[in-house]
Amino acid sequence: MHAALQNLEVIHVVSSHTERVTLPALASACRAFQSPALNVLWRDLHSMEPLVRCLPTDLFRLSSYGQALRKPLDNKMWDTLVKYTFRVRSITVKQTSHPSALIVSLNVIMLSYPSAPASLFPNLCELTWYAGGSHFAAEFLRMTLVPSLRVLTLRFASASSTFLSVLSSLGTLCPHLRSMTLRYRPTTEDSSSKLSPFIAQPISQLHKLHTLMLWDLANTGMDHIMQLQALRSLDLDLRTSSVGERQSLLPFPGFHHLHYLCLRFGAFERAMDLLSSLQVIRSKEIKIAFASCIAESSESPSMSLSQFLAILPEICDNKKLQRLSLMGSKVIHTELAVFTPLCAFRNLIVLRIERGCSTSISDGELCQMVAARPMLQVLKISCYIAIDTTAVPMFHGLLGVLRLCPFLTSLALAIDTTKLEGINLRSPSGENLNTYLNDLTLGNSLIASPLNVALILSGIFPYLEQVDLDCWHTAPMNSFCSAIDKNSAMETWASVNSLLHGFRIVRERIVAS
Repeated sequence: MHAALQNLEVIHVVSSHTERVTLPALASACRAFQSPALNVLWRDLHSMEPLVRCLPTDLFRLSSYGQALRKPLDNKMWDTLVKYTFRVRSITVKQTSHPSALIVSLNVIMLSYPSAPASLFPNLCELTWYAGGSHFAAEFLRMTLVPSLRVLTLRFASASSTFLSVLSSLGTLCPHLRSMTLRYRPTTEDSSSKLSPFIAQPISQLHKLHTLMLWDLANTGMDHIMQLQALRSLDLDLRTSSVGERQSLLPFPGFHHLHYLCLRFGAFERAMDLLSSLQVIRSKEIKIAFASCIAESSESPSMSLSQFLAILPEICDNKKLQRLSLMGSKVIHTELAVFTPLCAFRNLIVLRIERGCSTSISDGELCQMVAARPMLQVLKISCYIAIDTTAVPMFHGLLGVLRLCPFLTSLALAIDTTKLEGINLRSPSGENLNTYLNDLTLGNSLIASPLNVALILSGIFPYLEQVDLDCWHTAPMNSFCSAIDKNSAMETWASVNSLLHGFRIVRERIVAS
């Protein structure tokens, strides 16, 4: 054997870069490659079929209760199965709510495992389950929820009593869990309230949990979540909440150690109900995402948004908060004054108000908004506007922002590029060039002359390669522009990008010479 093939590190590297379809041949070609190749081949399972196919085809039969064994597995079969299952590190099951014959067959095998209570998957680290909450799912989960599990993702719309029983044991079965995502979208709130206690209890035992995504578990569950000292990332879906108002006489202590908090909701009232129950939120990043039904749930969405934002400075740690995002899937037309409470957050380096707010704003208001945040690196403010009904800043406002926030690397803003009074096309920014910006989105900004716009942008941002046009392919843009106007505008902005590319080539030639 070549000396290189006696080096385990080399063998592992070769195996990890081998195409999946070739791995069985590699494992059979040489004894030195057998174990490393099999480790890679079985590391990530996206179907249970490979496991079932390792067994004789006549092992199962159909009975009145479903799949059944014709005979028990002998030692050779178990040895073959265990040879592969102990190598599995992640399992992903995605299918309809009806369990497939493969899952049922595997359940039958797992329940007859002679080494029980040990699992067939003793080294499993990650489990993704998108196959419902039936009792078949419960049987499978019970055998895959093992102490080695670190990442768990479950998505289901209904849950059997057996499934709930398994979920209630999460804290005991998976004490080292670090990331958990539970996506539950029931048809009624009542079903959510029945399920929440089975989740709230085990959460209190997951002391190593770092990342958590789930629905609002009401008072008891939220209290357990707030006591998780290792928790750094929390994503709460308030669209699926337990029935009943929060009736705590004293406010909850809140969140003190978060790096990221996301709140998703369909009614501002529900979100305000949660925030009002907290003493404090100490998080480096907060994301607010409201659903498309938000406008229908509030008599005045703009007023509800204003009331919601007014609560944030009262409970958020203004010094710790560095990133704030506000976005939604339905547009709320509002004025810049609605966002006045956000001025309390002076240490922001990222501020996103997009995909949900069409905001009228003047040059002066724009500059006033960013004046207190000189360290801003990312600023995105509603790049989707209703033409003729929404006031937008001009190039003077854009230049003011760049002067007040010299470290911007990403900017999204709708402006009126047709009004160029006072703009020197030869030197639009004077000596104040922005050399950091590499991402610019101008949305459906008004434009008349692609050449003038390209000259100004090239003068302001000497290292900008192009204006990002991806926003034209998103759903919000369709509500503001007809198909004809959209195609015409995209062609105009494509001309701007073509000119910017040409200017950049000329600049590089001058530098090279």
